[in-house]
Amino acid sequence: MKKAFLFPGQGSQFVGMGQELANQFEAARDVFSEVDDALGENLSSLMFQGDIKELTLTKNAQPAIMAVSIAAFKVMSAMGLEIKSIDLFAGHSLGEYSALCASGVISLRDTALILKKRGLAMQRAVPEGLGSMVAVIGMTCETVNDLISMSKCNNELIQVANDNDPSQVVISGQKQEVQKFIEFLKQKKPKRIIDLPVSAPFHSPLMKPAASTMEAELKKVRLSNPTVPIIQNVDLNVLNSTDGLVDRLVQQICATVRWRESLIKMVDRFDICTFFEIGPGKVLAGTVKRTIPQSNIFSIGLPRQIDEALEILNE
Repeated sequence: MKKAFLFPGQGSQFVGMGQELANQFEAARDVFSEVDDALGENLSSLMFQGDIKELTLTKNAQPAIMAVSIAAFKVMSAMGLEIKSIDLFAGHSLGEYSALCASGVISLRDTALILKKRGLAMQRAVPEGLGSMVAVIGMTCETVNDLISMSKCNNELIQVANDNDPSQVVISGQKQEVQKFIEFLKQKKPKRIIDLPVSAPFHSPLMKPAASTMEAELKKVRLSNPTVPIIQNVDLNVLNSTDGLVDRLVQQICATVRWRESLIKMVDRFDICTFFEIGPGKVLAGTVKRTIPQSNIFSIGLPRQIDEALEILNE
């Protein structure tokens, strides 16, 4: 049975996430403490009992979701998980940084710091209110890309941000251009169009200032070769060393998250049949079910889920 660990991205946050792990496991408390120390702030308190609007701010959500993912991962390791028994890692957008941390490429301290900087850079790249992100339900990425071309929208101002699964695509860009495309799209009768409550148009060409900032920051980070290979969002490269890693992480900020293709590659090329979503929520589980219906998927962010997962992993 070949297995992959998946690490969630922004949108998986909720107040109370990670608290049960911290209550029951020293390994989780150590992770939250190290992240708080690295950032010089009490992020864990915001996660456990803070305000959802503040937690959802990109600068907070990114390190917070990573912290819960790594806490769950460290608890599993402390309970006997053999990391090298996992065949592949992948993470959705910021989740790629969680995967890099879990695989030993970037230290926990550096991952927390770089995600705080990434969140701030992405938030500051476009003044609030000038960007927009919209989920299109019931259409494929290929169809949406064709429609963007047909709509004569400016592809310097709008693009597919996330190809999540065969029926969920997210569009990102300048607010006026996104609205223009939505009016065109409504004529094609998608199942649903959902306006996403985000502070900036992530994974769009408008993120170029953030990419420039992050290139300088990432070059300062000490990198090690991964203990488990990682499929990268931007080009489906399988990371076995640090070669080209910084360039891909910089490109990822403006590029489409090729999540659906990543899942398919894991199955077709690597024979993965069982996926474990490591971190808060069940967002990625839904994308797996819709992309590869025959696969097994388990979400692991609570103590009881860890026990169940270890039973399966140790079979």
